[in-house]
Amino acid sequence: MGAQFGSASFWGLVVGRRLRVLADEHCHHVTVRCNNRDFLLHRSQCRDVLLGAVFRAKARYHFDVYGVCVMSNHVHYLLAPKVASELPKIMQAINWYSAMCMNRILKRKGHFWEARYGSSSFPVSDHRRVLNTLRYIHANPKDAKMRRGFVYQWSNYRAFSDLADDGLTTWPAAYLAMAPTLSGCARGYRNFCRKYVKQPKPARRPGWGSKLLPAGLG
Repeated sequence: MGAQFGSASFWGLVVGRRLRVLADEHCHHVTVRCNNRDFLLHRSQCRDVLLGAVFRAKARYHFDVYGVCVMSNHVHYLLAPKVASELPKIMQAINWYSAMCMNRILKRKGHFWEARYGSSSFPVSDHRRVLNTLRYIHANPKDAKMRRGFVYQWSNYRAFSDLADDGLTTWPAAYLAMAPTLSGCARGYRNFCRKYVKQPKPARRPGWGSKLLPAGLG
Protein backbone atom coordinates (compact mmCIF):
# COMPACT_ATOMS: atom_id res chain seq x y z
CA MET A 1 0.00 0.00 0.00
CA GLY A 2 3.07 2.22 0.20
CA ALA A 3 1.86 4.63 2.89
CA GLN A 4 4.49 6.13 5.16
CA PHE A 5 4.77 7.79 8.50
CA GLY A 6 7.41 10.44 8.92
CA SER A 7 8.00 13.25 6.45
CA ALA A 8 7.59 12.91 2.72
CA SER A 9 11.38 12.96 2.34
CA PHE A 10 11.83 9.99 4.66
CA TRP A 11 11.87 7.01 2.40
CA GLY A 12 26.11 -1.40 24.01
CA LEU A 13 25.07 -2.74 26.64
CA VAL A 14 22.80 -0.98 29.12
CA VAL A 15 23.87 -1.21 32.74
CA GLY A 16 20.97 -1.61 35.17
CA ARG A 17 20.90 -0.49 38.77
CA ARG A 18 19.46 -3.88 39.56
CA LEU A 19 19.20 -7.17 37.75
CA ARG A 20 16.28 -7.26 35.34
CA VAL A 21 14.97 -10.52 33.94
CA LEU A 22 14.06 -10.09 30.27
CA ALA A 23 11.76 -12.97 29.41
CA ASP A 24 11.21 -14.35 25.94
CA GLU A 25 7.77 -13.95 24.35
CA HIS A 26 7.43 -10.56 26.01
CA CYS A 27 7.02 -7.10 24.55
CA HIS A 28 8.39 -3.93 26.10
CA HIS A 29 6.86 -0.48 26.37
CA VAL A 30 9.91 1.77 26.30
CA THR A 31 9.88 5.54 26.88
CA VAL A 32 12.97 7.60 26.08
CA ARG A 33 13.16 11.31 26.93
CA CYS A 34 15.38 14.06 25.59
CA ASN A 35 17.98 15.26 28.06
CA ASN A 36 16.45 17.64 30.62
CA ARG A 37 13.16 17.00 28.79
CA ASP A 38 14.19 19.63 26.26
CA PHE A 39 12.17 19.82 23.05
CA LEU A 40 14.94 18.57 20.80
CA LEU A 41 12.74 16.55 18.45
CA HIS A 42 10.76 19.48 17.07
CA ARG A 43 12.42 19.37 13.64
CA SER A 44 11.05 16.90 11.12
CA GLN A 45 14.63 16.19 10.05
CA CYS A 46 15.47 14.97 13.55
CA ARG A 47 12.39 12.78 13.64
CA ASP A 48 13.36 11.28 10.29
CA VAL A 49 16.82 10.52 11.66
CA LEU A 50 15.30 8.81 14.69
CA LEU A 51 13.03 6.62 12.57
CA GLY A 52 16.03 5.85 10.38
CA ALA A 53 17.91 4.72 13.49
CA VAL A 54 15.06 2.33 14.30
CA PHE A 55 15.20 0.88 10.78
CA ARG A 56 18.98 0.56 11.12
CA ALA A 57 18.75 -1.25 14.45
CA LYS A 58 16.02 -3.51 13.12
CA ALA A 59 18.30 -4.60 10.29
CA ARG A 60 20.98 -5.57 12.81
CA TYR A 61 18.89 -7.14 15.56
CA HIS A 62 15.84 -9.34 15.45
CA PHE A 63 12.89 -7.49 16.92
CA ASP A 64 9.37 -6.47 15.99
CA VAL A 65 8.13 -2.91 16.20
CA TYR A 66 4.51 -2.94 17.32
CA GLY A 67 4.15 0.71 18.26
CA VAL A 68 6.08 3.96 17.90
CA CYS A 69 5.22 7.60 18.49
CA VAL A 70 7.73 10.45 18.29
CA MET A 71 6.79 13.51 20.33
CA SER A 72 8.74 16.76 20.71
CA ASN A 73 10.72 15.71 23.77
CA HIS A 74 10.17 11.98 24.15
CA VAL A 75 9.50 8.78 22.23
CA HIS A 76 7.31 5.77 22.94
CA TYR A 77 8.08 2.32 21.56
CA LEU A 78 6.39 -1.04 21.89
CA LEU A 79 9.06 -3.56 20.93
CA ALA A 80 9.19 -7.34 20.89
CA PRO A 81 12.76 -8.68 20.65
CA LYS A 82 13.16 -12.20 19.30
CA VAL A 83 15.91 -12.62 21.89
CA ALA A 84 14.81 -10.90 25.08
CA SER A 85 18.32 -10.19 26.33
CA GLU A 86 18.99 -8.03 23.26
CA LEU A 87 16.61 -5.24 24.31
CA PRO A 88 19.43 -3.17 25.92
CA LYS A 89 21.54 -3.55 22.78
CA ILE A 90 18.61 -2.51 20.61
CA MET A 91 18.05 0.63 22.65
CA GLN A 92 21.76 1.41 22.68
CA ALA A 93 21.89 1.10 18.89
CA ILE A 94 18.88 3.37 18.38
CA ASN A 95 19.89 5.99 20.90
CA TRP A 96 23.60 6.16 20.14
CA TYR A 97 23.20 6.55 16.38
CA SER A 98 20.27 8.98 16.58
CA ALA A 99 22.01 11.12 19.22
CA MET A 100 25.18 11.40 17.15
CA CYS A 101 23.25 12.43 14.01
CA MET A 102 20.83 14.82 15.71
CA ASN A 103 23.56 16.61 17.65
CA ARG A 104 25.20 17.34 14.31
CA ILE A 105 21.94 18.59 12.81
CA LEU A 106 21.25 20.85 15.79
CA LYS A 107 24.90 21.91 16.11
CA ARG A 108 24.93 20.98 19.76
CA LYS A 109 27.13 18.94 22.08
CA GLY A 110 26.48 16.83 25.11
CA HIS A 111 23.88 14.26 25.98
CA PHE A 112 20.87 14.13 23.70
CA TRP A 113 18.87 11.53 25.64
CA GLU A 114 18.36 11.20 29.36
CA ALA A 115 20.70 8.62 30.86
CA ARG A 116 17.81 6.43 31.95
CA TYR A 117 14.85 5.13 30.02
CA GLY A 118 11.58 3.71 31.26
CA SER A 119 10.58 0.17 30.41
CA SER A 120 7.74 -2.15 31.33
CA SER A 121 7.35 -5.65 29.93
CA PHE A 122 4.46 -8.06 29.62
CA PRO A 123 3.67 -11.24 27.66
CA VAL A 124 2.71 -10.82 24.02
CA SER A 125 -0.10 -13.26 24.84
CA ASP A 126 -1.70 -10.63 27.10
CA HIS A 127 -3.84 -9.26 24.29
CA ARG A 128 -5.72 -6.75 26.39
CA ARG A 129 -2.55 -5.12 27.67
CA VAL A 130 -0.91 -5.12 24.23
CA LEU A 131 -3.91 -3.30 22.73
CA ASN A 132 -4.25 -0.90 25.65
CA THR A 133 -0.55 -0.03 25.43
CA LEU A 134 -0.73 0.49 21.67
CA ARG A 135 -3.73 2.75 22.07
CA TYR A 136 -1.99 4.72 24.82
CA ILE A 137 1.06 5.22 22.59
CA HIS A 138 -1.04 6.30 19.63
CA ALA A 139 -3.10 8.64 21.84
CA ASN A 140 -0.09 10.70 22.92
CA PRO A 141 -0.58 13.50 20.35
CA LYS A 142 -4.28 13.64 21.23
CA ASP A 143 -3.53 13.77 24.95
CA ALA A 144 -1.03 16.58 24.31
CA LYS A 145 -3.76 18.46 22.38
CA MET A 146 -1.63 18.36 19.25
CA ARG A 147 -4.35 16.44 17.40
CA ARG A 148 -8.07 16.02 17.81
CA GLY A 149 -7.87 12.41 16.69
CA PHE A 150 -5.30 9.67 16.43
CA VAL A 151 -3.89 10.29 12.94
CA TYR A 152 -0.38 11.67 13.40
CA GLN A 153 2.52 11.84 11.00
CA TRP A 154 5.05 10.61 13.53
CA SER A 155 3.35 7.48 14.82
CA ASN A 156 2.49 4.18 13.20
CA TYR A 157 -1.22 4.49 14.02
CA ARG A 158 -2.21 4.23 10.35
CA ALA A 159 -0.51 0.85 10.07
CA PHE A 160 -3.30 -0.36 12.34
CA SER A 161 -6.21 1.91 11.40
CA ASP A 162 -5.73 1.79 7.61
CA LEU A 163 -3.37 -1.16 7.06
CA ALA A 164 -0.73 1.30 5.80
CA ASP A 165 2.55 -0.38 4.91
CA ASP A 166 5.30 1.69 6.51
CA GLY A 167 7.99 -0.96 6.16
CA LEU A 168 8.58 -0.99 9.90
CA THR A 169 5.48 -2.15 11.76
CA THR A 170 4.63 -5.74 12.67
CA TRP A 171 1.04 -6.43 13.68
CA PRO A 172 0.92 -8.23 17.05
CA ALA A 173 -1.25 -11.29 17.56
CA ALA A 174 -3.56 -9.18 19.73
CA TYR A 175 -4.40 -7.00 16.74
CA LEU A 176 -4.85 -9.93 14.36
CA ALA A 177 -7.25 -11.54 16.83
CA MET A 178 -9.63 -8.58 16.66
CA ALA A 179 -11.41 -9.91 13.56
CA PRO A 180 -11.18 -12.72 10.97
CA THR A 181 -10.05 -10.30 8.23
CA LEU A 182 -7.45 -7.54 8.12
CA SER A 183 -10.06 -4.97 7.17
CA GLY A 184 -12.06 -6.08 10.18
CA CYS A 185 -8.99 -5.71 12.40
CA ALA A 186 -8.47 -2.17 11.12
CA ARG A 187 -12.10 -1.29 11.73
CA GLY A 188 -11.98 -2.87 15.17
CA TYR A 189 -8.86 -0.92 16.13
CA ARG A 190 -10.37 2.37 14.97
CA ASN A 191 -13.44 1.68 17.08
CA PHE A 192 -11.25 0.66 20.00
CA CYS A 193 -9.38 3.96 19.79
CA ARG A 194 -12.62 5.96 19.64
CA LYS A 195 -13.42 4.61 23.10
CA TYR A 196 -10.17 5.94 24.53
CA VAL A 197 -10.46 8.07 27.65
CA LYS A 198 -7.39 9.81 28.99
CA GLN A 199 -6.44 8.52 32.42
CA PRO A 200 -4.71 10.53 35.16
CA LYS A 201 -0.97 10.10 35.10
CA PRO A 202 0.10 7.31 37.44
CA ALA A 203 2.83 7.76 39.99
CA ARG A 204 6.28 7.21 38.59
CA ARG A 205 6.78 3.48 38.09
CA PRO A 206 9.54 1.71 40.01
CA GLY A 207 10.91 0.51 36.68
CA TRP A 208 11.60 4.04 35.51
CA GLY A 209 15.28 4.78 35.74
CA SER A 210 16.27 1.20 36.44
CA LYS A 211 18.12 1.06 33.15
CA LEU A 212 21.06 3.27 32.35
CA LEU A 213 22.37 4.14 28.94
CA PRO A 214 26.13 3.74 28.57
CA ALA A 215 28.32 6.60 29.71
CA GLY A 216 29.06 9.01 26.90
CA LEU A 217 25.98 8.01 24.91
CA GLY A 218 24.74 11.16 23.15
